[in-house]
Amino acid sequence: MGRHARTGCLNSVQKTGGGDVAAERPPFSPVIALLTVSAVWDSQLNTALRDLGLTTRKYGLLAHVQATPGISFSELARRSQITVQTAHTAVRSLADDGLVADAMALAGAASDLRVTEKGAAALAEADARLARLDAALTAADRDLTQALEGLHEEPFRGAPPEHG
Repeated sequence: MGRHARTGCLNSVQKTGGGDVAAERPPFSPVIALLTVSAVWDSQLNTALRDLGLTTRKYGLLAHVQATPGISFSELARRSQITVQTAHTAVRSLADDGLVADAMALAGAASDLRVTEKGAAALAEADARLARLDAALTAADRDLTQALEGLHEEPFRGAPPEHG
């Protein structure tokens, strides 16, 4: 048996024709598992949204603007967990594509972001595509879907531990 230096886990050593090869498997990490699942589904959603001119981030921003017409860039950034500068850049792209309009697009003036008719149509189609992906995920793993729904309804309590 070999000992993994980083974690102290015991693991088996396999004999192969040329010598010993450690068959180490790192311990299960729920964080890594969630990140892996997230990356796979994020990629699938991005692919589904691409021809609409949307990414998962732009889709989320567009949905926030539709849900809260007149939303400020600061609030949009806070809800999306991005910087205000990143929100400005993404919204500028949405505006360039005709999906969002800023009625107060003047230097120094507060923004008045609104979804355009084209943006509403793109958002409706994106919602339909997301619903199809949701159905596929649910069909593939109902237990995972229920666990994720529970996390969504009652998010994690407390802050993650400090690193360092």
